[in-house]
This record gives sequence, C-alpha cells and structure tokens, in this order.
Amino acid sequence: MAEETDAADETNHHAFWADDVADEIEARNPEEPVVIKGGVSPSGVAHLGNFNEIIRGYFVAAVLRERGHEVRQVFTSDDKDPLRKLPRKLADEDGNIVGLGDVDAGALGRNLGKPYTSIPDPFGEEESYAAHFAALLKADADRLGIPVEMISNTELYEQGDFDPVVEHVLEHIDNAREVLSEYQSKVDEDYVPFNPVCAECGKITEAVTSIDLDAGTVEYTCTDMTVGDNTIDGCGHEGTATFREGKLPWRFEWPGQWQVLGVDFEPFGKDHAEGSWPSGKDIAENVLEIQPPVPMVYEWFTLNGEALSSSAGNIVTVCEMLELLEPEVLRYFFALNPRKARDLDLSRLDQLVDDFDRFERAYFGDVDDETLTRFAERAYPFVVEDVREDRIRLPFTFAAVLGMTDDEDLRIKMAQNEGFFDDDTPQEVIDEALNRVERARRWAEKMDNQYNYRLQVELPEFDFAPAVEDALDDLADFVADGHDGEEIQGEIYETARRHDIEMGDFFAAGYRLFFDATQGPRLGEFLGELEQDFVVKRLRREE
Repeated sequence: MAEETDAADETNHHAFWADDVADEIEARNPEEPVVIKGGVSPSGVAHLGNFNEIIRGYFVAAVLRERGHEVRQVFTSDDKDPLRKLPRKLADEDGNIVGLGDVDAGALGRNLGKPYTSIPDPFGEEESYAAHFAALLKADADRLGIPVEMISNTELYEQGDFDPVVEHVLEHIDNAREVLSEYQSKVDEDYVPFNPVCAECGKITEAVTSIDLDAGTVEYTCTDMTVGDNTIDGCGHEGTATFREGKLPWRFEWPGQWQVLGVDFEPFGKDHAEGSWPSGKDIAENVLEIQPPVPMVYEWFTLNGEALSSSAGNIVTVCEMLELLEPEVLRYFFALNPRKARDLDLSRLDQLVDDFDRFERAYFGDVDDETLTRFAERAYPFVVEDVREDRIRLPFTFAAVLGMTDDEDLRIKMAQNEGFFDDDTPQEVIDEALNRVERARRWAEKMDNQYNYRLQVELPEFDFAPAVEDALDDLADFVADGHDGEEIQGEIYETARRHDIEMGDFFAAGYRLFFDATQGPRLGEFLGELEQDFVVKRLRREE
C-alpha cells in the first residue's frame, strides 16, 4: 500500500485531504447545519464501492464537527428509480452475498419498470426491495460508527418536498430542455422532464402529453421503456399524475436533491465527474438557480486488480471485510488520499494491515517518516474510536500463524516467545490483541493460503522409519538449544542429509506431527514461532 508515498497530496496545504475539503466548505460561509450528502440507486448488492460516499463524507463531517460546526450527514436512496434489469447477486439481511436462486427472484422479475419502493423485498424482511437495500447500508454505517441519516427519495416526493422543484422545472421547461440538450440527445420540443408512475400497472413512464401547473398535474400515456437491448412493456393506460406521483429524470433529480436538502458538499466517483456533475452543476445554476455543493471526485478502487462489478460478481461487502479486518483498518483504507487509485487485493490484506500498524505507530512518534507522521497525527484520531497508546498489534501474518491453533494459552505463549506480551501485560490488552487472530484465521481460510492449516494440540498418529525418528530427535535437541526459525529451517535440511533421509520424507514427518497433514507452511520458521517446550516434546513424539 505504501501509504507514506501517497497518504498526503503534496500539492495540498493540509496533511489530511478532509481538511482541504472543509476549507472549501467554510469559504462559502454555509448555514448551520452543514449538510453533507451521498447517494446511490438501490440496484443490486450494497457493496464496499457503494460505501465510498458515506465514509468519504464522514471524514469531512468529522473535521467540520471538530471545528465547531453542526453537521447533518445524509445519504439518499434513489429508490423511486425503476428496476431496469435483474441483478445477478443480492445481499441478505446479514450482508451475505447470495444468488437469485436463493431468493424469491420472481418478486423482482414481475416488477421490472416499477420503483424500487414498490417492489417486495425478495428476502421477506423489509417493506420493500429499496428498504432492504437501505437497511444494509445503514447497518454498514453503524458497524463503522458513522452517524448517517438515510433518506428515501420516494418519501421526499410523497411528502411534497420535491413539489417546488418539479413545478419550477416544468414552468421553465424551454430553458430546461435547452440546458439538458447539451448533455443528452433526443431532447426535442415534446420532451418533458418528468416521469409519472402509471396508476394502472405501477411502472415508470416517460410519455407526458400535457402539463397543468395550476393543478400540479401531468397527463401521461404508459408506454414501453427501452433498457439496452431489452424492452419493458408499458400497459398503454392514459391517466393523470400529480407531482408527487412521479419523479424527475436523474439529471434533474440530483440537483433537485441539493435544493431540497440544502446540500453543501457531496463526494462522487470519477465516472460522475465526466457527465453527471457538469450537467448537474449546469442545471443547478441555470435552471434551478441555486448554488451547487462543493464537489469532491474520488477514484474508484479496484478489487483484486479488477473493477468492482455486481454483474461480474467482483464485489465485496463491508460486512465481509469486517470478518477479515478490524473496523479501524477499513476506515484507514478510506482515509488515504481519495484522488489516487488503489487496489484492494484480498490476498495481500497483510500488507494493508501492516501499513495501518505503521500509520498507528507514526501517530505515537515511532516512525521516522515526516510525511507519514504528519498524516497520522491529523487523520489517526478520526480512524480509531479512541486514541490509546497501550494497544498491542500483532502482525497480521503472525496472527494468522496463531490462528492455526484454537488453544488460547498456546497462542499467548507463542506471542510471548516473539516478545509481544510479557508477564506484566494486562489481560485486557492481551484479549484485544488476540481479536485480530480470528480475523487473520478467516482470511487464511478464505484465501486458502500458506496459513490455512490447523496445528494439532494432541499428538497425531504416526508411523515413521527408525532413521526418521532418529533425525526428529536430533532436530528436537537443536530446537532445545534455543535457535530461531531461520536457523531451524536450515537445520532441517542438514539433519535430513546427516541421516540420509529424503528431504520430502523428513518435511512430511514434521507436517504429520504438527498438522496431521503431508504439507504445510515453511516448517522451520513456523516452529520458531511456537512455544519451545511444545515443539521439543512434539518432535520427540511425547504427549
């Protein structure tokens, strides 16, 4: 991750990017509370990429609160959007990713073209598909200690919050068409920027035939909706809808949210920076006649070297990540400069954790790196729940080694052997340090890497040749003399040669004794991390 080279943008005045954003917001002298917004359409799995806008906004909100501002952090679910296609994956109420075969997929398939809030939750837990999706994001925010207010677009329309925006857009429809035509084709003199919900079939339709501003209604015909190469059939119904019984197209709805909620700052991915933001800014200034919020473009991160994609199945949820990492490590990942691309490689989470540990040490003055220290001194208090110097962080790969055994006493002895604990270490500090072990163990299992083995506390059954038993006894004597892992690794080779044993047979004997398997991790180094008396007794085949 090499956070020391990219944690702080050298062109920025501050060591932490959230301070620069807070400066921009303050320069506008915003009214209190300052409103920070994110948003997403509930179209599939609520994955880690969707969480970008919540956690980026959180850091800015935290800085502003520290500066004495009242802050309202909101997250809009664009849940009056229509379901245009079936997602390939969903997440259940616990955040576990499942396929359509595990749910009532018909609840989705029968409702293509309808707003997400009109579609039943395929898990049968929430009042709608949209509510299920929003609940997942709120749960993720709670897991990371982020106070965010979830807002339903559907409710904003139903409550009449959008009425003034819709009325203004339709009253100035010629201007709205002219501005939109710079960004969207097929904007002709018949185009109406309002999409009613058909009273007959419940689907969103785009065919408005007349507008009555005094009554606050539109006339419409329910026509087909084209989605890529597919068509969602309309029912042909002709009816009347109020401004609360439809929605603005997304290019108008986004700046409409800024007006309705009084948004002062909104982060968004670089994909929006090229199309959505320019049109949203233009519509805000020249149609709605409001000031757009302070923007911040963030780079999308990749997952295992590939773009996050629900359709391709390359996704991971916050819940899944917290099975593998402490919350503060995940917050740290998002605290790094959002304008620089990075990859979240699950197979190398040990590097991310090592970077976090170094970042933490830098805050307490234990790292000789001025740039990293400046970044840590500013950002660290926003990353952890409480700042304490008494924490002990076990290196992630060592924690994975400890995860090879369920014996907590043995785990503690192994950590003592490596100098992480001593006789004076408080038990609560030991317990907190060992919390990382189960996460590292799950990581080893998920990746099926070199740490995915189980140390046998009881002596397994074995049947070794006499020469192998003699060699094991010699190796036991060597370990008893107090050598480290690298020295033990070298001695394994030497012992096998002295006893004229096939190298593979000797390693297999070691793996049988310690793992009841024929292979395992780098044996000598692993034995060097275990409690010495345990290793000696096991090599001597003693219970």
